[in-house]
Amino acid sequence: MANRQYEIMERLPTVMEHNALWKSVGWGEVDPEMTERSIAGSMHGVVAVCGEEVIGMGRTVGDGFMYFYIQDVAVLPEHQHNGVGQLIVERLLTDIEKRRLSGGIAFVGLFAASGKEVFYERFGFKDHSPDMTGMFTVLK
Repeated sequence: MANRQYEIMERLPTVMEHNALWKSVGWGEVDPEMTERSIAGSMHGVVAVCGEEVIGMGRTVGDGFMYFYIQDVAVLPEHQHNGVGQLIVERLLTDIEKRRLSGGIAFVGLFAASGKEVFYERFGFKDHSPDMTGMFTVLK
């Protein structure tokens, strides 16, 4: 599959695209209404396309100046390991660079799926513990 042509488009995924990609990478089912509202609150998004099919996505949320969070980077399993994820993350980081205040600091966070930490380390992401610890809670 390395000879396939991929295009990164500057747009958010549709609810259907988001949920299909979410499910394909093993993140389970997600409520379509929740997905729609979450996507609407996004700052920026990209989709990766191969032919006519959306095969990857990524988006950013945050305040648009100082705090950014990369969310939902997912690539269909049959297209993984072909550089698509790298293209998605690079495009998201480029947009963050344009948005942050000139000369200002930008804090960019994300959660990596288990085993994907090394992928994000190539972009400068790292575990900052014990000085800082990433934490979250899930409200149900």
